[in-house]
Amino acid sequence: RARDDEMLRRKLHNAIQELKGNIRVFVRVRPLLGDEKSHHFPYEFPDSNKSTTIQVNQGMQMSTTGTEIEAKPVFFDFDKVFNPGANQNNVFQEISALVQSALDGYNVCIFTYGQTGSGKTFTMEGPKKPTPETEGMIPRAVHQIFQYAESLGDKGWSYELTANYLEIYNETIRDLLCASNSNKSKKVSYKIQHNDQEQKTNVSNLNYLPVTSSNQVHDLLHRAARNRATAKTEMNERSSRSHSVFQLRMSGKNSVTGESATGLLNLVDLAGSERLKDSKATGDRLRETQNI
Repeated sequence: RARDDEMLRRKLHNAIQELKGNIRVFVRVRPLLGDEKSHHFPYEFPDSNKSTTIQVNQGMQMSTTGTEIEAKPVFFDFDKVFNPGANQNNVFQEISALVQSALDGYNVCIFTYGQTGSGKTFTMEGPKKPTPETEGMIPRAVHQIFQYAESLGDKGWSYELTANYLEIYNETIRDLLCASNSNKSKKVSYKIQHNDQEQKTNVSNLNYLPVTSSNQVHDLLHRAARNRATAKTEMNERSSRSHSVFQLRMSGKNSVTGESATGLLNLVDLAGSERLKDSKATGDRLRETQNI
């Protein structure tokens, strides 16, 4: 009976996810910070019930007669829009179902994209000293996975989890959890490999470390954060100039029924994306921006 219930849950859960769309785009608008508060806030959220539309007010523009008139607002529709009042938990509620799909044996990718300083790393990892209210999507996803895997123990399931954190900087891959990163004499070659038959993409020579608790994953995140390449740009003095990919592999087996499930969760924090004319990047910063 328990086995049938679990199989039905998985079937219904992932049917709902497919109906919602295998590719979804969410927009999170961060609050105005510091000097920005003295500027006009150009966004409105007209559909407070569905929260799927954002209105961009373009201010005043010159008409053909030479007089100033108010420009028509522009509307954009997405799968979900988070206004500046949304907190980390509001965002995670939308993606937690996708995390569950990874536990059920699917490959899932969640990534943040946007301008430098728009809050991508805050959303994915949280602040440097997070609280339960401010922790990001990665620690929340990890907590959900361990909590659910533990609850399935009574039904015969046991899970093995391994984690990796890689960085792509100027078209070069680095293993952020590799101890040899600090030793330039030890060169490790990482290559992206795709298996068409299995429909899997892997990176060679990556270290996948076994993890058995949320706290252990948090320690890995801190280690990776120290190794990430950061540099100053005019857009943001602490702009991250590299893409980072946190991977969590889940392999589950049921000792009672013989069932198994293998899933992969990718949580990606892309480098800041800004126009060259705005960032005023030169030299190495210019090459970084072009590669991004």
